[in-house]
Amino acid sequence: MFPPVKTLLRLLACVSCGLIPIIAMADTPTWIGNASNAFAFDLYAKLATADNGNLFFSPNSIQTALAMTWAGARGDTSAQMATVLHLPAGSNTVNKDFGDFLKLLNAPVNADGKPRGYLLSVANALWGQSGYAFLPPFLKLLKTDYGAGLHEVDFKSDSEGARQEINAWVAKETVDKIQNLIGPGALTSKTRLVLTNAIYFKGTWQDPFEKQSTHDETFHLSATSQIQVPTMYRAGNYGYTENSNYQALQLPYAGGDLAMVILLPRAVDGLPQLEKALTPQAMADVLEGIHDQEVHVSIPKFKMTAEFELAPVLESMGMRDAFGTGADFSGMTGNRDFSISAVIHKAFVEVNEQGTEAAAATGVEMAMAMAMPEQPVDFVADHPFLFIIRDERSGAILFMGRLANPNPT
Repeated sequence: MFPPVKTLLRLLACVSCGLIPIIAMADTPTWIGNASNAFAFDLYAKLATADNGNLFFSPNSIQTALAMTWAGARGDTSAQMATVLHLPAGSNTVNKDFGDFLKLLNAPVNADGKPRGYLLSVANALWGQSGYAFLPPFLKLLKTDYGAGLHEVDFKSDSEGARQEINAWVAKETVDKIQNLIGPGALTSKTRLVLTNAIYFKGTWQDPFEKQSTHDETFHLSATSQIQVPTMYRAGNYGYTENSNYQALQLPYAGGDLAMVILLPRAVDGLPQLEKALTPQAMADVLEGIHDQEVHVSIPKFKMTAEFELAPVLESMGMRDAFGTGADFSGMTGNRDFSISAVIHKAFVEVNEQGTEAAAATGVEMAMAMAMPEQPVDFVADHPFLFIIRDERSGAILFMGRLANPNPT
Protein backbone atom coordinates (compact mmCIF):
# COMPACT_ATOMS: atom_id res chain seq x y z
CA MET A 1 0.00 0.00 0.00
CA PHE A 2 1.23 3.47 -0.80
CA PRO A 3 1.00 6.48 1.55
CA PRO A 4 -2.12 8.67 1.34
CA VAL A 5 -0.62 11.85 -0.07
CA LYS A 6 -2.14 14.56 -2.24
CA THR A 7 -1.16 13.31 -5.65
CA LEU A 8 -0.39 9.87 -7.02
CA LEU A 9 1.61 9.28 -10.17
CA ARG A 10 1.45 5.91 -11.89
CA LEU A 11 3.51 4.73 -14.82
CA LEU A 12 2.99 1.66 -16.97
CA ALA A 13 5.27 0.01 -19.48
CA CYS A 14 4.05 -2.97 -21.42
CA VAL A 15 4.36 -4.71 -24.71
CA SER A 16 1.18 -6.47 -25.65
CA CYS A 17 -0.87 -7.36 -28.69
CA GLY A 18 -3.35 -4.57 -29.28
CA LEU A 19 -3.31 -1.33 -31.20
CA ILE A 20 -4.53 2.06 -30.02
CA PRO A 21 -5.57 4.98 -32.26
CA ILE A 22 -2.64 6.28 -34.26
CA ILE A 23 -1.64 9.70 -35.56
CA ALA A 24 0.42 10.99 -38.44
CA MET A 25 4.18 10.61 -38.66
CA ALA A 26 6.38 13.56 -37.69
CA ASP A 27 10.06 14.36 -37.60
CA THR A 28 11.82 13.49 -34.35
CA PRO A 29 14.25 15.99 -32.79
CA THR A 30 17.77 14.60 -32.53
CA TRP A 31 18.07 15.27 -28.79
CA ILE A 32 15.26 12.84 -27.98
CA GLY A 33 17.30 9.70 -28.66
CA ASN A 34 20.32 10.96 -26.71
CA ALA A 35 18.22 12.01 -23.72
CA SER A 36 16.20 8.80 -23.74
CA ASN A 37 19.31 6.64 -23.78
CA ALA A 38 21.16 8.65 -21.13
CA PHE A 39 18.15 8.29 -18.82
CA ALA A 40 17.90 4.58 -19.70
CA PHE A 41 21.47 3.83 -18.68
CA ASP A 42 21.25 5.93 -15.51
CA LEU A 43 18.15 4.04 -14.43
CA TYR A 44 19.54 0.65 -15.44
CA ALA A 45 22.61 1.26 -13.28
CA LYS A 46 20.35 1.80 -10.27
CA LEU A 47 18.01 -1.13 -10.92
CA ALA A 48 20.75 -3.62 -11.80
CA THR A 49 22.45 -3.25 -8.43
CA ALA A 50 19.25 -3.94 -6.51
CA ASP A 51 18.78 -7.50 -7.83
CA ASN A 52 20.92 -9.90 -9.85
CA GLY A 53 17.95 -11.70 -11.40
CA ASN A 54 15.97 -10.96 -14.53
CA LEU A 55 15.40 -7.29 -15.26
CA PHE A 56 13.07 -5.63 -17.75
CA PHE A 57 11.66 -2.14 -18.12
CA SER A 58 10.77 0.54 -20.66
CA PRO A 59 12.84 3.70 -20.12
CA ASN A 60 10.77 5.34 -22.84
CA SER A 61 7.52 4.78 -20.92
CA ILE A 62 8.99 6.04 -17.65
CA GLN A 63 10.57 9.10 -19.23
CA THR A 64 7.36 9.99 -21.10
CA ALA A 65 5.17 9.80 -18.00
CA LEU A 66 7.68 11.85 -16.00
CA ALA A 67 7.92 14.38 -18.82
CA MET A 68 4.16 14.87 -18.59
CA THR A 69 4.59 15.51 -14.88
CA TRP A 70 7.56 17.82 -15.49
CA ALA A 71 5.28 19.93 -17.71
CA GLY A 72 3.46 20.99 -14.55
CA ALA A 73 6.56 21.40 -12.39
CA ARG A 74 8.11 24.74 -11.51
CA GLY A 75 11.19 26.08 -9.72
CA ASP A 76 13.70 23.64 -8.24
CA THR A 77 11.31 20.73 -8.77
CA SER A 78 11.33 21.42 -12.51
CA ALA A 79 15.11 21.85 -12.64
CA GLN A 80 15.80 18.61 -10.76
CA MET A 81 13.43 16.62 -12.97
CA ALA A 82 14.94 18.10 -16.13
CA THR A 83 18.41 17.06 -15.01
CA VAL A 84 17.36 13.49 -14.21
CA LEU A 85 15.45 13.19 -17.50
CA HIS A 86 18.33 14.78 -19.46
CA LEU A 87 16.05 17.42 -20.96
CA PRO A 88 17.81 20.17 -22.95
CA ALA A 89 18.46 23.28 -20.88
CA GLY A 90 16.77 26.45 -22.06
CA SER A 91 14.58 24.75 -24.66
CA ASN A 92 10.95 25.83 -24.90
CA THR A 93 9.99 23.03 -27.28
CA VAL A 94 10.55 19.99 -25.06
CA ASN A 95 6.89 19.02 -24.82
CA LYS A 96 6.30 19.57 -28.52
CA ASP A 97 9.40 17.51 -29.30
CA PHE A 98 8.09 14.68 -27.15
CA GLY A 99 4.82 14.95 -29.04
CA ASP A 100 6.61 14.64 -32.38
CA PHE A 101 8.46 11.57 -31.10
CA LEU A 102 5.20 9.96 -29.97
CA LYS A 103 3.74 10.64 -33.42
CA LEU A 104 6.71 8.85 -34.96
CA LEU A 105 6.22 5.83 -32.70
CA ASN A 106 2.47 5.72 -33.36
CA ALA A 107 2.61 6.31 -37.11
CA PRO A 108 0.95 3.48 -39.10
CA VAL A 109 3.42 3.70 -41.99
CA ASN A 110 7.17 4.03 -42.47
CA ALA A 111 9.01 6.88 -44.20
CA ASP A 112 8.15 5.36 -47.60
CA GLY A 113 4.45 5.40 -46.82
CA LYS A 114 4.26 1.62 -46.54
CA PRO A 115 2.76 -0.37 -43.61
CA ARG A 116 5.33 -0.84 -40.88
CA GLY A 117 5.17 -4.60 -40.47
CA TYR A 118 5.02 -4.41 -36.66
CA LEU A 119 2.74 -3.05 -33.94
CA LEU A 120 3.95 -0.20 -31.75
CA SER A 121 1.74 2.21 -29.88
CA VAL A 122 1.96 4.62 -26.98
CA ALA A 123 -1.06 5.81 -24.99
CA ASN A 124 -1.20 8.49 -22.31
CA ALA A 125 -4.05 9.54 -20.04
CA LEU A 126 -4.79 11.81 -17.07
CA TRP A 127 -7.12 10.78 -14.29
CA GLY A 128 -8.20 13.81 -12.26
CA GLN A 129 -10.54 14.45 -9.38
CA SER A 130 -13.94 15.44 -10.72
CA GLY A 131 -14.51 19.18 -10.26
CA TYR A 132 -10.87 19.89 -9.35
CA ALA A 133 -9.49 23.12 -10.79
CA PHE A 134 -6.66 21.99 -13.05
CA LEU A 135 -5.24 24.85 -15.09
CA PRO A 136 -6.56 24.91 -18.69
CA PRO A 137 -3.08 25.56 -20.19
CA PHE A 138 -1.72 22.44 -18.45
CA LEU A 139 -4.59 20.27 -19.69
CA LYS A 140 -4.27 21.71 -23.21
CA LEU A 141 -0.51 21.07 -23.31
CA LEU A 142 -0.84 17.43 -22.28
CA LYS A 143 -3.72 16.87 -24.70
CA THR A 144 -1.96 18.57 -27.63
CA ASP A 145 1.59 17.26 -27.17
CA TYR A 146 1.09 13.96 -25.38
CA GLY A 147 -2.40 12.99 -26.51
CA ALA A 148 -3.33 12.66 -22.84
CA GLY A 149 -6.98 13.51 -22.33
CA LEU A 150 -8.42 14.15 -18.87
CA HIS A 151 -10.70 11.46 -17.42
CA GLU A 152 -12.65 12.74 -14.44
CA VAL A 153 -13.01 10.26 -11.58
CA ASP A 154 -14.08 10.54 -7.95
CA PHE A 155 -11.10 9.75 -5.73
CA LYS A 156 -12.73 11.50 -2.77
CA SER A 157 -15.77 9.28 -2.33
CA ASP A 158 -15.04 6.29 -4.58
CA SER A 159 -11.30 5.69 -4.81
CA GLU A 160 -11.91 1.98 -5.41
CA GLY A 161 -14.13 2.76 -8.39
CA ALA A 162 -11.44 5.09 -9.76
CA ARG A 163 -8.84 2.37 -9.33
CA GLN A 164 -10.95 -0.11 -11.26
CA GLU A 165 -11.57 2.38 -14.06
CA ILE A 166 -7.86 3.17 -14.42
CA ASN A 167 -6.92 -0.51 -14.32
CA ALA A 168 -9.54 -1.24 -16.98
CA TRP A 169 -7.95 1.38 -19.26
CA VAL A 170 -4.53 -0.14 -18.68
CA ALA A 171 -5.81 -3.63 -19.45
CA LYS A 172 -7.53 -2.41 -22.62
CA GLU A 173 -4.44 -0.59 -23.91
CA THR A 174 -2.26 -3.65 -23.28
CA VAL A 175 -4.80 -6.26 -24.43
CA ASP A 176 -4.96 -7.67 -20.91
CA LYS A 177 -1.20 -8.23 -20.58
CA ILE A 178 -1.11 -5.90 -17.57
CA GLN A 179 -3.79 -6.57 -14.98
CA ASN A 180 -4.41 -4.66 -11.74
CA LEU A 181 -1.55 -2.22 -12.14
CA ILE A 182 -2.85 -0.24 -9.19
CA GLY A 183 -3.42 -2.49 -6.22
CA PRO A 184 -6.23 -2.32 -3.65
CA GLY A 185 -5.79 0.57 -1.23
CA ALA A 186 -3.19 2.35 -3.35
CA LEU A 187 -5.59 5.19 -4.18
CA THR A 188 -7.17 7.15 -1.34
CA SER A 189 -9.57 10.01 -0.81
CA LYS A 190 -6.56 12.36 -0.94
CA THR A 191 -5.49 11.29 -4.42
CA ARG A 192 -6.11 14.06 -6.94
CA LEU A 193 -4.31 13.07 -10.11
CA VAL A 194 -2.96 9.89 -11.73
CA LEU A 195 -0.89 10.04 -14.93
CA THR A 196 -0.56 6.86 -16.98
CA ASN A 197 1.55 5.83 -19.94
CA ALA A 198 1.22 2.50 -21.73
CA ILE A 199 3.63 1.39 -24.45
CA TYR A 200 2.96 -1.68 -26.57
CA PHE A 201 5.18 -3.45 -29.05
CA LYS A 202 4.75 -6.64 -31.00
CA GLY A 203 7.12 -7.41 -33.83
CA THR A 204 8.05 -10.41 -35.92
CA TRP A 205 11.66 -11.09 -36.75
CA GLN A 206 12.75 -10.03 -40.21
CA ASP A 207 14.00 -13.61 -40.48
CA PRO A 208 11.92 -15.81 -38.15
CA PHE A 209 13.36 -18.88 -36.43
CA GLU A 210 11.95 -22.26 -37.44
CA LYS A 211 10.11 -24.01 -34.61
CA GLN A 212 11.51 -27.38 -35.61
CA SER A 213 14.99 -26.03 -34.98
CA THR A 214 14.21 -25.27 -31.33
CA HIS A 215 15.59 -27.82 -28.88
CA ASP A 216 16.39 -28.01 -25.19
CA GLU A 217 19.95 -26.84 -24.60
CA THR A 218 22.07 -25.98 -21.57
CA PHE A 219 21.86 -22.47 -20.14
CA HIS A 220 24.52 -21.62 -17.55
CA LEU A 221 22.98 -19.63 -14.72
CA SER A 222 26.48 -19.25 -13.27
CA ALA A 223 29.86 -20.91 -13.49
CA THR A 224 28.57 -23.73 -11.26
CA SER A 225 24.83 -23.95 -12.06
CA GLN A 226 22.97 -24.80 -15.25
CA ILE A 227 19.50 -25.69 -16.53
CA GLN A 228 17.93 -27.01 -19.73
CA VAL A 229 15.84 -24.48 -21.70
CA PRO A 230 14.17 -24.36 -25.15
CA THR A 231 16.74 -22.73 -27.41
CA MET A 232 16.11 -21.32 -30.88
CA TYR A 233 18.62 -21.75 -33.69
CA ARG A 234 19.10 -20.05 -37.03
CA ALA A 235 22.01 -19.43 -39.41
CA GLY A 236 21.83 -16.23 -41.39
CA ASN A 237 23.23 -12.81 -42.19
CA TYR A 238 23.07 -10.54 -39.13
CA GLY A 239 24.65 -7.41 -37.78
CA TYR A 240 27.54 -8.57 -35.60
CA THR A 241 30.61 -7.31 -33.75
CA GLU A 242 32.86 -8.65 -31.02
CA ASN A 243 35.91 -8.08 -28.88
CA SER A 244 37.72 -10.05 -26.19
CA ASN A 245 34.99 -9.29 -23.63
CA TYR A 246 31.72 -9.68 -25.53
CA GLN A 247 29.80 -10.56 -28.68
CA ALA A 248 27.04 -8.28 -29.98
CA LEU A 249 24.23 -9.40 -32.28
CA GLN A 250 21.56 -7.28 -33.95
CA LEU A 251 18.24 -8.96 -34.77
CA PRO A 252 16.04 -6.72 -36.95
CA TYR A 253 12.25 -6.82 -36.86
CA ALA A 254 10.12 -6.85 -39.99
CA GLY A 255 9.79 -3.34 -41.35
CA GLY A 256 13.34 -2.38 -40.44
CA ASP A 257 12.45 0.43 -38.00
CA LEU A 258 13.19 -1.52 -34.82
CA ALA A 259 15.81 -4.07 -33.79
CA MET A 260 16.92 -6.07 -30.80
CA VAL A 261 20.59 -5.91 -29.85
CA ILE A 262 21.97 -8.64 -27.58
CA LEU A 263 25.23 -8.13 -25.69
CA LEU A 264 26.65 -11.48 -24.64
CA PRO A 265 29.69 -11.49 -22.33
CA ARG A 266 32.42 -13.96 -23.24
CA ALA A 267 32.61 -15.28 -19.69
CA VAL A 268 29.68 -17.14 -18.14
CA ASP A 269 29.94 -14.84 -15.10
CA GLY A 270 30.91 -11.74 -17.11
CA LEU A 271 27.60 -9.90 -16.94
CA PRO A 272 28.33 -7.79 -13.82
CA GLN A 273 31.50 -6.45 -15.41
CA LEU A 274 29.56 -5.39 -18.51
CA GLU A 275 26.90 -3.70 -16.42
CA LYS A 276 29.46 -1.64 -14.56
CA ALA A 277 30.69 -0.25 -17.89
CA LEU A 278 27.23 0.72 -19.12
CA THR A 279 27.09 4.17 -20.80
CA PRO A 280 25.31 5.65 -23.83
CA GLN A 281 28.68 6.17 -25.55
CA ALA A 282 29.55 2.52 -24.97
CA MET A 283 26.35 1.47 -26.69
CA ALA A 284 27.04 3.87 -29.55
CA ASP A 285 30.50 2.32 -29.97
CA VAL A 286 29.00 -1.16 -30.09
CA LEU A 287 26.44 -0.16 -32.70
CA GLU A 288 29.05 1.63 -34.79
CA GLY A 289 31.11 -1.57 -34.90
CA ILE A 290 28.25 -3.76 -36.14
CA HIS A 291 28.62 -5.10 -39.68
CA ASP A 292 26.77 -7.76 -41.66
CA GLN A 293 28.21 -11.20 -41.00
CA GLU A 294 27.11 -14.79 -41.37
CA VAL A 295 26.21 -15.94 -37.85
CA HIS A 296 24.98 -19.21 -36.36
CA VAL A 297 22.56 -17.91 -33.72
CA SER A 298 21.37 -19.80 -30.63
CA ILE A 299 19.23 -17.88 -28.14
CA PRO A 300 16.76 -19.13 -25.54
CA LYS A 301 13.06 -18.54 -25.68
CA PHE A 302 11.99 -16.55 -22.64
CA LYS A 303 9.17 -14.67 -20.99
CA MET A 304 9.32 -12.38 -17.99
CA THR A 305 7.40 -9.76 -16.06
CA ALA A 306 8.77 -7.06 -13.81
CA GLU A 307 7.35 -4.43 -11.49
CA PHE A 308 9.09 -1.56 -9.72
CA GLU A 309 8.24 1.20 -7.29
CA LEU A 310 10.62 3.82 -8.65
CA ALA A 311 10.15 6.75 -6.29
CA PRO A 312 13.20 5.93 -4.10
CA VAL A 313 15.33 5.29 -7.19
CA LEU A 314 14.34 8.55 -8.88
CA GLU A 315 14.88 10.47 -5.65
CA SER A 316 18.40 9.01 -5.39
CA MET A 317 19.02 10.09 -9.00
CA GLY A 318 18.29 13.72 -8.10
CA MET A 319 14.51 14.22 -8.07
CA ARG A 320 14.57 15.20 -4.41
CA ASP A 321 11.80 17.79 -4.17
CA ALA A 322 9.16 16.05 -6.30
CA PHE A 323 8.32 13.47 -3.62
CA GLY A 324 8.13 15.69 -0.54
CA THR A 325 6.54 18.77 0.95
CA GLY A 326 8.87 20.98 -1.10
CA ALA A 327 7.34 19.84 -4.39
CA ASP A 328 6.27 22.59 -6.77
CA PHE A 329 3.76 21.41 -9.35
CA SER A 330 1.97 24.74 -9.44
CA GLY A 331 1.84 24.54 -13.22
CA MET A 332 -0.95 22.00 -12.80
CA THR A 333 -3.29 23.93 -10.51
CA GLY A 334 -1.72 27.32 -9.77
CA ASN A 335 -0.93 26.19 -6.22
CA ARG A 336 1.83 24.13 -4.63
CA ASP A 337 -0.63 21.49 -3.42
CA PHE A 338 0.70 18.45 -5.27
CA SER A 339 3.56 16.02 -4.75
CA ILE A 340 4.33 12.62 -6.23
CA SER A 341 3.67 9.71 -3.89
CA ALA A 342 4.59 6.74 -6.05
CA VAL A 343 5.96 5.84 -9.47
CA ILE A 344 4.89 2.35 -10.48
CA HIS A 345 6.37 0.66 -13.51
CA LYS A 346 5.19 -2.75 -14.71
CA ALA A 347 6.30 -4.58 -17.83
CA PHE A 348 5.99 -7.83 -19.74
CA VAL A 349 8.19 -9.43 -22.41
CA GLU A 350 8.13 -12.61 -24.45
CA VAL A 351 10.69 -13.68 -27.06
CA ASN A 352 10.01 -16.66 -29.30
CA GLU A 353 10.53 -18.00 -32.83
CA GLN A 354 8.16 -15.50 -34.42
CA GLY A 355 9.49 -12.39 -32.72
CA THR A 356 8.97 -10.32 -29.60
CA GLU A 357 5.94 -9.31 -27.61
CA ALA A 358 6.99 -6.74 -25.07
CA ALA A 359 10.74 -6.33 -24.77
CA ALA A 360 13.49 -4.26 -23.24
CA ALA A 361 17.24 -4.07 -23.53
CA THR A 362 20.52 -2.54 -22.42
CA GLY A 363 23.96 -1.29 -23.47
CA VAL A 364 27.51 -1.36 -22.13
CA GLU A 365 30.85 0.38 -22.58
CA MET A 366 33.32 -1.83 -24.42
CA ALA A 367 36.78 -1.79 -25.92
CA MET A 368 37.18 -1.16 -29.62
CA ALA A 369 35.73 -3.96 -31.74
CA MET A 370 38.11 -6.45 -33.28
CA ALA A 371 38.32 -6.93 -37.04
CA MET A 372 35.33 -8.81 -38.41
CA PRO A 373 36.01 -12.52 -38.83
CA GLU A 374 35.92 -13.89 -42.37
CA GLN A 375 34.29 -17.21 -41.49
CA PRO A 376 30.79 -17.67 -40.03
CA VAL A 377 30.75 -17.15 -36.28
CA ASP A 378 28.78 -18.83 -33.53
CA PHE A 379 26.63 -16.69 -31.27
CA VAL A 380 25.50 -19.00 -28.47
CA ALA A 381 23.55 -17.13 -25.79
CA ASP A 382 23.82 -19.89 -23.20
CA HIS A 383 24.51 -17.66 -20.18
CA PRO A 384 23.21 -14.32 -18.82
CA PHE A 385 23.13 -11.45 -21.28
CA LEU A 386 21.90 -7.89 -21.82
CA PHE A 387 19.40 -6.88 -24.48
CA ILE A 388 17.79 -3.74 -25.84
CA ILE A 389 15.07 -2.94 -28.33
CA ARG A 390 15.71 0.36 -30.06
CA ASP A 391 14.03 2.59 -32.59
CA GLU A 392 16.51 2.66 -35.48
CA ARG A 393 15.21 6.02 -36.76
CA SER A 394 15.77 8.05 -33.60
CA GLY A 395 18.28 5.74 -31.90
CA ALA A 396 16.10 5.75 -28.77
CA ILE A 397 16.02 2.67 -26.55
CA LEU A 398 12.39 1.69 -26.04
CA PHE A 399 12.97 -1.38 -23.87
CA MET A 400 15.93 -2.60 -21.87
CA GLY A 401 16.67 -5.73 -19.92
CA ARG A 402 18.81 -8.52 -18.60
CA LEU A 403 18.14 -12.24 -18.95
CA ALA A 404 19.68 -14.06 -16.01
CA ASN A 405 17.36 -17.09 -16.05
CA PRO A 406 15.09 -18.06 -18.98
CA ASN A 407 13.03 -20.30 -16.72
CA PRO A 408 12.66 -18.65 -13.29
CA THR A 409 10.54 -20.44 -10.72
